[in-house]
This record gives sequence, C-alpha cells and structure tokens, in this order.
Amino acid sequence: MDQIPAIRARGISKWFGDVLALDNVDLEVAAGQVHGLLGPNGAGKTTLLGLLLGLAVADRGRLEILGSTVTGTLAVPDGVAGFVDGPGLYPSLTAWQNLRALAALRGSGAERVDDSLQQVGLGEVADDPVRGFSLGMRQRLGLAAALLTRPRLLVLDEPANGLDPAGTRHVHRVLTTLAAGGAAVVLSSHRMDDLATLCAEVTILNTGRLVFSGPVGKLAAESGELDYRLQVTQADVARRIASEAPGVRLRPAARQTLAPDPETIIVAGPVPALDELVVRLVAGGVAIRELAPVVAPLEAAFLALTGDGSPSVQEGSW
Repeated sequence: MDQIPAIRARGISKWFGDVLALDNVDLEVAAGQVHGLLGPNGAGKTTLLGLLLGLAVADRGRLEILGSTVTGTLAVPDGVAGFVDGPGLYPSLTAWQNLRALAALRGSGAERVDDSLQQVGLGEVADDPVRGFSLGMRQRLGLAAALLTRPRLLVLDEPANGLDPAGTRHVHRVLTTLAAGGAAVVLSSHRMDDLATLCAEVTILNTGRLVFSGPVGKLAAESGELDYRLQVTQADVARRIASEAPGVRLRPAARQTLAPDPETIIVAGPVPALDELVVRLVAGGVAIRELAPVVAPLEAAFLALTGDGSPSVQEGSW
C-alpha cells in the first residue's frame, strides 16, 4: 500500500478581503522528503505555510496533513511544528528558558530542551539571553523550538536567513537527518543554492498560482535556454564547433566579459543541445576543463517561470 503523503492539498484558495492570495493550488509532499517552496515576494508562500501550520484556514479546497483532513479551525495540526516570519522569542530570557517555557506548554520535559539545543549547535549558549543573539542564532533557536515535539512535518520560513556558512551546514544536517528519519520538511527560501542542495522536489508559486511542482531535475531540464561557461583547450576550435552545433548559440563578445580567460567561452542553449555540444567538442579534439552554468539551472528556471517577479498579491499579505 502506498504511504500516505505528509501533505495533500487540492484546489486550495485563500482570500484576504479582495486579494486572492492563493488561487486553486495543488500540493503533495511525501514523508521523508525535504520540499522547497519558491516564489517572488507576494507570491503566496507565507500564506501557504500559514495554512500548513494552522495559522489560517483555506476558503476553498481540501487540505490533508499527515493523513488527517484539516478542518476550518485555527489550530496547529498534530505532529506539525515550525515558524513563519521568523520565530517568536522572549529577548530577556535565555535560550534555555525560552525553550523550557514552550516545552511546558506542549507537555514536553526539560530533557527535550537540552537535546534540541544540542541538535542546532546552541548548547554552549543555552544560558545566554536571547537579546544578544545574532539573526542566525535566533533562526537556529527557532528551529530548536520546532524540534521540541519531534515533528513529523516541519514547516520553516527562510530558516537559513542570517546564517554564516558553518551555521548553514549545521542546519542542513539537521534537516536532512530529520527527513532520513521519515519526517517531511517544507521550507521557503530565496537562497537557490540552499534549495538545490537540500530539496529533491520544489514548488514554485507566482501571484498566488502554482507554476511548477515536482523534481528539481525536471525543473532544471525544462528551464529552457541556459548560459554555460566552457573552459577549454583550443578555444578557436571550440568556438567554430559551437557556432555550427544545432540549438547552440555562441554568446557575442559583449557577454565574454563573464569569461575574461581567453580559453573560456560562453554558449547558450537548452540542456540537450549543450550535451550534444560536449560530445562534438570531445570528438573534435577539444579538452573541457570546466563546464558550469553562468546562472544555476534552478535559478534560471525560477526566473523563466516567474517572469520579472512583479507580484499581484499585496506585499506583506499572507
């Protein structure tokens, strides 16, 4: 029997007054998956996260979380934890005191507080007041708060905001470990590198509508024409072969500012045509030292699907 998905949404719509924040959105997230949520500002991401956390209810459609249908009441579904718009913390309390207060409300013991702080790498500052924490430390403390109940669905809004590289790697390990244990993770982020590293699948919203939901690999393959940087031997030969390859365009000299090395050329084309170009270059005796997108495929696909990102949903609305 197929495993019940952590999230199954069908035809979800949400209005705020005259503003349609979500328009007939479908979403399915499997257990054990880290799923990314992308979209320009005002696309409806925060609205959708709020629905998953029980902070708002849909006006139309059906939402099932962890196998149970969400009713029209404001309540955090069982097994779900996370935060939207950053974690709510008491600045005058220490990290430990903040989590202990939450644990008491949720019926968890103090041992869960210590474990959660260690998980996110804040054990050494457990007794420090939160007012002195950096943005990244506050984000990690918010993640620790979400981990108190050992959630089966974790919903996070920009969890890497303010994190340095070491903090980012630490949070990545926490999320991937959680998913490996069978929990589902849904996170929004403007950091394409984060999503490309963490997520097997992504959902893209634009002006409240679903424009893509599926595997990252499929999204990258359908992203249309990409610019690629090729560092090669025999650049003149490589340029000739590229100019003759079907579906590939050699970028004009103005674009070569992206490749100041004379042995580097910039070409553009869909992924299958670029794959064929590589075959032709190797057959022509050209060695390829580097092949890399000028803009990452995930980012290129995002820009292609969302256009200029101008929102029709009001800024700051859910």
